[in-house]
Amino acid sequence: MSMRIRENTQLIQQIENRIGQEAARRISDKALLAGAKVFVKELKKQFATFKDTGASIDEITISEPMWVKGTRTVKVHWRGPKERYRIIHLNEWGTVKNPNPKGKGAVARALKNAETAYRQAVAQAIREGI
Repeated sequence: MSMRIRENTQLIQQIENRIGQEAARRISDKALLAGAKVFVKELKKQFATFKDTGASIDEITISEPMWVKGTRTVKVHWRGPKERYRIIHLNEWGTVKNPNPKGKGAVARALKNAETAYRQAVAQAIREGI
C-alpha cells in the first residue's frame, strides 16, 4: 500500500509561466518532498500507538519525485528487509479473523491529521523557491 502526494497543477502552471519550466519543476519537487516529510512524520506518530517491533515505522520510505500519468508525484511506501509492505493493508483494513486490529485506520488518520500541515509545508517550500 502506498500513498501518492500530488502537486497543485494550477499553481505550478502559473509558476512555470513566470520562472520557466525547469526551475518550476525543481521548486515543485522540493515542495512535494517537504509535504511528504510532514505526512511521514504524522504517519510515524500514528503507527507508534500500536508499535510492536517498530519495523513498520522503520520501513516507511519516500520515493523520489516522478511522473505518473502526466502529474509529478511522490510515493510514501514501505521498503525494507522485514517486508512490512505485505501487512500494511491488513493493518489498515483488518482481516476476516481479525476485523479490528490495533492499527486499523492509522494511514487514513495520518492523511486527515497531516492535511493542513502538508499544505503549509508545500506553500512554504514554494515561497522559499521563488
